[in-house]
Amino acid sequence: MTYIVAYQKFINSDRTVEINLPVEEDTHRRIGDELATVEGITYVAIPDGIDLPEQPSEIDVEVVILEDHEKKLICSISPLVKVINDEVKNSIAEKYSTADEIKLLRTQPSPAFDEYNAFVESCRLIGKNKKQALGLI
Repeated sequence: MTYIVAYQKFINSDRTVEINLPVEEDTHRRIGDELATVEGITYVAIPDGIDLPEQPSEIDVEVVILEDHEKKLICSISPLVKVINDEVKNSIAEKYSTADEIKLLRTQPSPAFDEYNAFVESCRLIGKNKKQALGLI
């Protein structure tokens, strides 16, 4: 699973100070995903079992428990969630054109519709699981 932290970026005329995320030793990739900024507060998903390193003195990072309405708001504006949603749409579009989908919807119930529906639900489940892994569901 994941825990979510919130902080306000420090911005002045000279610089911007953001959260200091942990880094994978072998790949040097940052661990954690910025979800969105809402009213000046930035939310970041961190995998369970990963501790944050020491933070710059200019920012205060707090672990937060999001209410359902906050999760929905973050989902509605998060660039990362948009990428996930686009991946789901693209997966479906690779197999079914819009015309195919309309035709299948009009022919239900049928084995072809059942196959289509199962495929779409499997794509949606992948997206849902990714959002759940980010702590947003």
